[in-house]
Amino acid sequence: VSAKIESFIFPKIAQTDVDHKARIEQLRSEAEAKVRVVDEKHQAELAVLSAEEHQKWSALQQHWLAETRPVYQGAAEMNAAASTRFPPWSDEFGENWKPTNHFNPDAPFAHLDIDLGKHAETLPKDNRLALPGPPRFSLPLALSFPNEGSVLFESKVSGDASVLDTFNNIILRLLTTTPPGKLSFTILDPVGLGQNFAGMMHLADYEESLINRRIWTQRDQIEERLAELNEHIEKVIQMYLRNEYQSITEYNEQAGSVAEKYHVLVVADFPANFSDVAAKRLMSIAASGANCGVYTLIHWDQRHPLPDGFVPEDLRKAGINIRHEPQGFIISPVQAEMGATLRFDPPPPPDLAVELVHKIGKSSIDSNRVEVPFAQIAPKPDELWTNDTTNELRIAIGRTGATKLQYLAIGKGTRQHALFAGKTGSGKSTLFHVIITNLALACSPEQVEFYLIDFKKGVEFKCYASKKLPHARVIAIESDREFGLSVLQRVDDELKRRGDMFRKLGVQDIPGYKRAGGKEPMPRTLLLIDEFQEFFVDDDAVAQSASLLFDRIVRQGRAFGIHVLLGSQTLGGAYSLARATIGQMVIRVALQCNEADAYLIMDDNNPAPRLLSRPGEGIYNDSAGAVEGNSPFQVVWMNDDERDNYLDKIHDLAVQRHDTHVGPIVFEGNAPSDIEENYLLASLLRQKPASPPVISRAWLGAPNSIKGPTEAAFSRQSGSHLLIVGQREESSLTMVGLSMLALAAQHPVGTAKFVLIHSSPPGSPDAEFLDQVVTAIPHGVSVSRGSDLAEVINDISTELKTRTAGGNGPSVFLFIHGLHKFKKLRQEDDFSFSMSDDTTVSPAAQFIELITEGSTQGIHVITTVDTYNNVNRSLSRKALSEFEMRVVFQMSANDSASLIDSPKASNLGLHRALFYSEHAGTLETFRPYAAPSKMWIETTAATLANQ
Repeated sequence: VSAKIESFIFPKIAQTDVDHKARIEQLRSEAEAKVRVVDEKHQAELAVLSAEEHQKWSALQQHWLAETRPVYQGAAEMNAAASTRFPPWSDEFGENWKPTNHFNPDAPFAHLDIDLGKHAETLPKDNRLALPGPPRFSLPLALSFPNEGSVLFESKVSGDASVLDTFNNIILRLLTTTPPGKLSFTILDPVGLGQNFAGMMHLADYEESLINRRIWTQRDQIEERLAELNEHIEKVIQMYLRNEYQSITEYNEQAGSVAEKYHVLVVADFPANFSDVAAKRLMSIAASGANCGVYTLIHWDQRHPLPDGFVPEDLRKAGINIRHEPQGFIISPVQAEMGATLRFDPPPPPDLAVELVHKIGKSSIDSNRVEVPFAQIAPKPDELWTNDTTNELRIAIGRTGATKLQYLAIGKGTRQHALFAGKTGSGKSTLFHVIITNLALACSPEQVEFYLIDFKKGVEFKCYASKKLPHARVIAIESDREFGLSVLQRVDDELKRRGDMFRKLGVQDIPGYKRAGGKEPMPRTLLLIDEFQEFFVDDDAVAQSASLLFDRIVRQGRAFGIHVLLGSQTLGGAYSLARATIGQMVIRVALQCNEADAYLIMDDNNPAPRLLSRPGEGIYNDSAGAVEGNSPFQVVWMNDDERDNYLDKIHDLAVQRHDTHVGPIVFEGNAPSDIEENYLLASLLRQKPASPPVISRAWLGAPNSIKGPTEAAFSRQSGSHLLIVGQREESSLTMVGLSMLALAAQHPVGTAKFVLIHSSPPGSPDAEFLDQVVTAIPHGVSVSRGSDLAEVINDISTELKTRTAGGNGPSVFLFIHGLHKFKKLRQEDDFSFSMSDDTTVSPAAQFIELITEGSTQGIHVITTVDTYNNVNRSLSRKALSEFEMRVVFQMSANDSASLIDSPKASNLGLHRALFYSEHAGTLETFRPYAAPSKMWIETTAATLANQ
């Protein structure tokens, strides 16, 4: 059994083992297959995950670099740009610095130092996210114009050295990167008393406008300076920006040469010495200044109490705010969170700073000037003399706003007369030259004419005389009041003449006159007077007459095309034109002037001219000074050479078009008159006199009025003698010589006798001049030097006796130069007596008889004496009374009153004399003739010889 069991079991067990092994192998194979599938799937999934991880890291790296690399690149670019545009202060920089022509909108003043290593816990640990640069780097900080050009420092330290150094650094950066004249600083240093900015005072040695004259420290000074800046902001808003421009930068981009300058207010230790008023003004500047080009650099010392009503937040919002905290200066909360450090750029070393300041100062000399070329308003060559003034006289005089032209428009409505005011150096003379020259270019003499009077001690209008401006009718240079009055009288006569013409045609104005067929040209007449108030310096007859004439011309001239343009440095003073007359002058042009004059030239509500700050800057107002009529403008610039070139063109044009207008009447008060301009004598020399004149005339000089030459008229009546008194030897001598020539020219040969007595040493200039004159006279002249004086006087005395007895004869002219030098002709003492039996009449007695009796018989005495005392020694009272014609030069008031019944000779200038005629009852100021040239005498001699 057991064997059977074993035979049965063992095979089964063996088969089972085989089957088991087979099954195990099968299961192992199946397991291995499944493992391989799972592994393959796992590997596939791992590959997918790895690919996704790589892709995400790559994207993360790219994003990391995209975010961090620009920071480093930007920092590098900013630092590179800053170092290029704003090189560090160095000796090389100082040597190479030159002024720029372009405004730089940035001014670096500090660096923000950032250390990312301080925040390692926030940085990625994986090297794949490493920083693209070192963890430490710096960012430059700069003021940026026009939006962020102001900065406020807050600290609790007075005179913080780092802040003050930064201010000085910013000031120098701005000065070295801004065109000269386009930047002005107002520095307030109430605690440091100017010491904190002392180096900047060198700028005032060159151009004081760079730092507003000085550094200001006192309370009232601070108020005044802040008021000026507020007024400047007001000017920019009202005069330049209006509603056309958002900021002064936008305006300047269009304005070009008339661009407005920028202003920087520097305040140390605010609010020290700040009143409540000053604090309010500071707030106004901070709030409105940026758009108007006014920026602030303020250090606020927080230990001081703030003025009442002051709101710190308003000041903080006005610019960059930098506060001093325990860890240092902080520009923003983000900086504190980052742990960044604010590091201010140091100013240059003192020696370099001084060198730069001097260089900047030298480059800024006269930089406050703005020169708009005259060519911008001058007519083109094909437009010369094309303007028609029938309805209106309209001419460009400057630039207004950024791009437009300013016109002077006269002749329509109430805009008939103009008033100009501006202090010395304001550009008033330039404006007058622009008006005259541009009108003369644009209009023919049949469209406009000028009467020009200059009361200044200068020769502003002389160029129009020397260039023979065809439009000019009268040109007065350094005019006298009397001559100015005669010009007013001439214009008044023209007004009356035109009035008569208009009434005959039944018209009321120039357009009506031309529509009615008026034949005579009717130009607009411009009476232009600079320093017109000279008429009223004395409350006398001249002032009263001038006031009446002004009033009539201003009120009535508009209808007849006569317009008055008056200029003055100031409208104040005790004597002036009547306010009613000024009220008729609707056009007002104000240049730089003080506040008082600003109100005088405009109305009481229009102080705008006080805001004008540079030469040539002005306000044109054609609304009688009302504020709504203000038009700010810049007068164009024209130098003397350019003006003379244009005047030459005008003269050439007049020649080409055969202009027939006679030359102007010229009065040059600072020079003697010229005998060659005596048209009466010139006319005499051109024609041979047929017979002796009834009245013989000796021309003495040019009058201080519009009339013929000043003359002494000799006729056969009592008192017809001429006495010349004064210590002007050359003028007296010239008067004697030219009088002889003039009298000779009026008499045919043989109809007059000339006797000359003088004591000039032979060979002296005086003797040579008299010898030339004597040689030129064809009548023959008896000349005595004193040795034969008795014989000469006796001959004339004998002639007198013959004529008194019933005879007749030609006129005799006895010339004595220096009567006081001939003792034999002196009057004898009424109480003297002689022991001699000699009954011969003395030359002195004969001379007195010639004076008292001779003029009725055609014997006339012309004599010179140096002083009034010598007149009394040489002539008796009765003899003196026979000299009814007298010329006096400057002398004392008492002597003047004794000779001409007026003290007026005490006020005579160098080239002035008075001619007194007792017979005519006149006293006339005139300019004696200058000594003529030798050539003129020779030409005159040849002409007389041929008559």
